[in-house]
Amino acid sequence: MAVVIVDYDAAWPSLAEQACEELVAALPGVFLEIEHVGSTSVPGLAAKPIIDLMASVPTLEAVADHERALAGLGYRSEETGMRERLFYFRADASGRRSHHLHVVSAGTWDTRNERLLRDHLRADPRAASEYAALKRHLAGGDVDAVAYTRGKTDLIQRLVDEARQARGLPCVPVWEE
Repeated sequence: MAVVIVDYDAAWPSLAEQACEELVAALPGVFLEIEHVGSTSVPGLAAKPIIDLMASVPTLEAVADHERALAGLGYRSEETGMRERLFYFRADASGRRSHHLHVVSAGTWDTRNERLLRDHLRADPRAASEYAALKRHLAGGDVDAVAYTRGKTDLIQRLVDEARQARGLPCVPVWEE
C-alpha cells in the first residue's frame, strides 16, 4: 500500500479531541491521560492523514477488560511487536485507517519518544521543516509503509535525541522491536 502524505489539515486537532472524548466516555476511569501525538498534532506539518493518540493507563492489563468498548468505537487491536504498549487502529467508512491508539503504562508516559518528538517539532520550525521534507521525499518513491517508516528512522532518532538531551534524559533507540 502506497504511503500518502497530505498538507496539514486544520481539522486534525478537533478530530483528535473528539476521539479522545469518545474514548474517555466509553472507558470511564481507564485512561489517566490521553493526548494527540504524531505528525497530525504538529500545526503546519504535512502528514499521513491518520490521527495518532497516546493514552496512559496504570497497567496495560487495565485495558484488556475494555476491548469490547474499544471495538464498539471501531478500534481493533493489532500486534506490532512493540514492547510495553498496546496498539489499536480505527478505519473510516472506506476502510482506510483514520486513527491509531497507542496505550502505554503511566510509568513510561513522561519519557515517551512520540510525545517528546511532537513537542520538539512544535517548538523547532527547522526540525519540522526537515521532517516534512523527508516524509514527502520518501512517500514520493515507491515504498511501502515499513520502508517509509525505516527511511525516517535516522532523522527521528536525531530529533528525539535532541529533545531528550534538552530535558536531561538519556538517549534511547526510537525503533521499538
